[in-house]
Amino acid sequence: MRLVALKFGVTDKPNQEHKTHKEPVPYLGGLAIVFGTISVIYGTSLLTNFTKQTSFLASTILGPALIMAVTGLVDDLKQLKPWPRFVVQNAIAVFATSILITNNTLGSAVGIFAIDFVVTLLWLVGISNSINFFDNIDGGASGTVSITSLALFFIALQNGQFLVAAMSLVLAGSTLGFLTWNKPPARIYMGDAGSLFLGILIASLTIRVDTNGELGSFSLLIPFFLLAVPILDTSTAVIKRLVRGVSPFQGGKDHLSHRLMRLGYEKRRAVLSLWAMSAFYALIAILILNSSSILRNSFIALGLVSWMALLYKFLATKDN
Repeated sequence: MRLVALKFGVTDKPNQEHKTHKEPVPYLGGLAIVFGTISVIYGTSLLTNFTKQTSFLASTILGPALIMAVTGLVDDLKQLKPWPRFVVQNAIAVFATSILITNNTLGSAVGIFAIDFVVTLLWLVGISNSINFFDNIDGGASGTVSITSLALFFIALQNGQFLVAAMSLVLAGSTLGFLTWNKPPARIYMGDAGSLFLGILIASLTIRVDTNGELGSFSLLIPFFLLAVPILDTSTAVIKRLVRGVSPFQGGKDHLSHRLMRLGYEKRRAVLSLWAMSAFYALIAILILNSSSILRNSFIALGLVSWMALLYKFLATKDN
């Protein structure tokens, strides 16, 4: 895909202020992620006892993700305006939410249809854009999704959710494979095609995790902690942009990676710090599900307090 992008001039040019690279970098890496993920999942179905029900459940995740990837590819090639792109994202998310809700595939459903629908829709759209926003530094999004996917694999396997576990492992493999090309200094970018595909895919997988009712309403914290760092990044950027009176969709050097570099971190150290934070919150999610009630509450408190402290710290850093 790198060779294809170079041949047809599909590159990310450093022509905007918020871009941190100096030379044009090929796009279309996201298509490699999409092809790798989908071909492996459906390819293995030919070698296993993949039932019609299992195939349907896999397709309810991969179908909307593929449509989202096509939307991202059009954006990569044509540079869509923010609002039309946002409307299309919501339409895809409404479709995906309808399938998730009506087929009872939500592991941590509230139990009230209207609330489940709204929460799921907001989650799918929010995380899709969070991963898209988080793809602002070499290896940032791909490394974080790898970590989240591996944690999700462990949790799902432990709970006997073998389809979620298998798909999470494939997703971890595809993002780790891409990371070898995307780590600093990146030789290819995933573009919106890749980030939106990963966003809605990881969002769908995280809300399918079944905590067996042990956590009650706290079960909603498991998806939150698994994706705590992209959520932190988006929250910081959106809050700061609203305070400045600019559109949340406007690009800028106000993401966590930019703030870390303004604090003196070079690019490689900044992305390693983001991965470390992602691993920390993934571990928190795993510990919550594998601890006694007393320790569980302690880990929940540790996760929430540390997340709020990081939000305060990053909001306090300068925008430029």
